[in-house]
Amino acid sequence: MEMNEHFYSEDPTQGPSDVKTTLKDVNYFFLGNGLIQAAVQVCAGNEGTPLGLLLMNPDNFTPKRGALTFDAEKGLQATGISIISDGRIRTALPEDLQATWIDIEKIPAVQVVWQSEDFGVCERFYCPDRQTSRLVREIRVQNLSKAEKTVSIRTGIKEQFIERECRLKVNGEQTLAVAYQIENASVSLHFASEAEIAISDHAQRYWQNTPLCDFSSPALNHLFTSSKYQLQAPISHSGLMDASIWQYNLEWVRDQANVVMGLTVSGQFELAGTLLDRMLRKFVTKDGDTVDSGKVRPPEETELDQNGVLLLALKTFVDWTGDIDLVKQHWDKIYAVAKFPLTPIFAHSRSGLLHNSREYWERHNAYGIVDGFEMAYQVYVSVGLDCAACLARLIGKEDQAREWGRNAKRIKKAMLTDSRFSLVRDDHLIKRRKVNGEEQEELFPPAGSNLPSGVPLADDIKHLLNPDSSTALPIVLDFIDPKSELAVNTLVELEKLWNMNWSFGGYSRYNISSEPDSPGPWPLASLLIAQAYFEAGDDEKVWRVINWLNSIPGSNSGAWFEFYGPRPIPPCPQTGIIPWVWAEVQKLFIHHILGIRLQWETINIRPRLLKGIEKMEAVVRIRSIKLYLCIQKAAKGTQKSYSINNQLTAFGGDEIQIKHPIDDVHLQIYV
Repeated sequence: MEMNEHFYSEDPTQGPSDVKTTLKDVNYFFLGNGLIQAAVQVCAGNEGTPLGLLLMNPDNFTPKRGALTFDAEKGLQATGISIISDGRIRTALPEDLQATWIDIEKIPAVQVVWQSEDFGVCERFYCPDRQTSRLVREIRVQNLSKAEKTVSIRTGIKEQFIERECRLKVNGEQTLAVAYQIENASVSLHFASEAEIAISDHAQRYWQNTPLCDFSSPALNHLFTSSKYQLQAPISHSGLMDASIWQYNLEWVRDQANVVMGLTVSGQFELAGTLLDRMLRKFVTKDGDTVDSGKVRPPEETELDQNGVLLLALKTFVDWTGDIDLVKQHWDKIYAVAKFPLTPIFAHSRSGLLHNSREYWERHNAYGIVDGFEMAYQVYVSVGLDCAACLARLIGKEDQAREWGRNAKRIKKAMLTDSRFSLVRDDHLIKRRKVNGEEQEELFPPAGSNLPSGVPLADDIKHLLNPDSSTALPIVLDFIDPKSELAVNTLVELEKLWNMNWSFGGYSRYNISSEPDSPGPWPLASLLIAQAYFEAGDDEKVWRVINWLNSIPGSNSGAWFEFYGPRPIPPCPQTGIIPWVWAEVQKLFIHHILGIRLQWETINIRPRLLKGIEKMEAVVRIRSIKLYLCIQKAAKGTQKSYSINNQLTAFGGDEIQIKHPIDDVHLQIYV
């Protein structure tokens, strides 16, 4: 594997300022419908176009400068709105912009309000349907002066402009609509009629299937809603998804499988099925190996967790949708995915664990990773084999189900209890052991690794592997008891990742001394650890992550960069936005905070209120019905109880289990 595989020439100092992804005080609001992908750039700093529009074809991955509305010399300037009156031109200023998510007839939209001298402007961006590559931009201009005004409203793309004149009375207003459409490799725009901008029934039905949630907290509601809106935006109708928008321009099974789970729990079943179908057809070899960063790797560099997470995504999809057609259609591939990690080349005869020289965050032997046992690979393969066993039983493959169930238990037992090779030390989980049983505590990059100057792994220091945020996964996945001493001690170790060498919060993905890229906190790692803390019952730590996500650059739109910190650009590409993060937000809220855990035959709810929240309400799509769920504090002195369609029942323990109903169900829970 080449050290510079993910490096490419993308220098933000070359070209207009809009080339830079991490503009000062920028928020990107992502919209899309599978045929068009849009990012509304709202830049409150003094870099870049204050209010710009990036339009892209989701089937074609590109750096930011490759957007179809990006001009090589002027960036996004043409996409702004100009108001021309009395021989003067007014445009949006950075300090005037107020942007927020809204819904228009139940579909997501971005609203940006600004004022310039005599005029107030409200712009709204949305995709009116899911059958055409169109984006609509409504522009409402109000005359705030004390005299009637004749104004021209102008906007464009690159060198193409459209303009319309109107007369505004005192306090009068005019609303225009611009329709943008991708045609071949370019974008056209024109002033649109009311019929052209009408919201389609199909689009409304799509969004009505997604959860409606009220967590009695503006901070929680914002995170949930903004992530739900944006999760589908970068995914094409055929199931393509860039793993980091404007950064990687590549695809991973790991990322897409996690996005499948986020889409599934947020009611976007059809799109989740499209991604699964494409992954099984194109991203899995006949032997069961999987694609990462667009490639199939040799065994020593295979990301074995991908097999497990794909099987987990399949089971999640089947349990939520009740649809096993994909399983039947692709059984040969599913069988291969389950069998692949069990092939002899990965097997360690003494322990039964799986080994190679790639780790969860994709470092390999050129970084100093030696042949050994990666904790995340054991966890995901074990969990995935259990999922494969369940899927096998659904289609009558009992022998395979038993075999995979046995192997899942064997790997789990060895990982947690083997006297020499377990991935436990001092009563907490560790990341990695060598095949001889020694813990790999440090990285020693070999000579000639060609690491970029300025990254910690190139410095003359100890390069420590632990702690690593992936050790939160066994807690998140119920692989271990989240209240156990092992879980508690592991979370104590993970606290070392908070503010490692910065002061603005967030968890790094691992000990930054072994970072071959850029040291800094990652929203993805922070969300994984927050999920583990929720299961462990440490709500203060959960709130800390939520408040951090609502405070860092990108928080207003809910579109976060991969990490926050310095980065050597070039040779590293610019930092992008990872769709997987939106999926983890959906899982945090639906699976953990609301506690909805589905099995093939039952709906299981683990009701618990996050500290400071007294009531949560949700309408969630499950198979062909809607679950109307309300969880609230019980009256003082009363026991826990729940009501299904007004029939009250007391319950003990932590979980409520009901059979899948055939009609909508109203579930009220008092805790």
